[in-house]
Amino acid sequence: MQYPDTEKTLKFDANGLIPVIVQDHYSREVLTLAYMNAETLALTIAEGRTVFYSRSRQEIWRKGETSGNVQRVVSITADCDKDALVVDVVKSGPACHTGAESCFFNPVYVSEELKQFTWQGLYELIEGRKTDPKEGSYTTYLFDKGIEKILKKVGEESTEVIIAGAKKDREETIYEISDLAYHVMVLMIELGISVEDITKELEKRHVIDHKVKQERMQ
Repeated sequence: MQYPDTEKTLKFDANGLIPVIVQDHYSREVLTLAYMNAETLALTIAEGRTVFYSRSRQEIWRKGETSGNVQRVVSITADCDKDALVVDVVKSGPACHTGAESCFFNPVYVSEELKQFTWQGLYELIEGRKTDPKEGSYTTYLFDKGIEKILKKVGEESTEVIIAGAKKDREETIYEISDLAYHVMVLMIELGISVEDITKELEKRHVIDHKVKQERMQ
């Protein structure tokens, strides 16, 4: 097969390898650190799935070949020095051989002050109140009350957003949208809907252009 001329555009190390950071396309979570050589990089591009070079076994390693946890490639990006790659993937199962979603699950240090908010992080926090109920938790209370209570709260918060928006009160609208987003996420977890499910739906329908076209047709 014809390999892309990556050896002229990328900087492989003395062993002919380049480090690869694999990142989840939907959650943006770092999944693993692996290595490729010119051949496995070419195979990755040709097959549309991650193919690494195993340093321990000294052989080509197609991710998911035995486990079924294939990673389909969305994009590959080189860093400024062109001596490292980020591979954006859609995964069909856990990335780690331990069964964890990511290989990076051993916390070393987290700054509570600077810790970045993520929708996935909020989702997991709320989900934890369902799988591991906590006494006195409002979220646990909602799950205990069930779908009717959750739907009622979503309706109430939707109304609050409308009222705040109608008043053109920016700060109040931000506050109410945040409340609504939280309660919608509680509903998602109650119905088994993931952040990835919503992301996929929005990507599939190109929501902005689709809505504009609908409005013009009316």
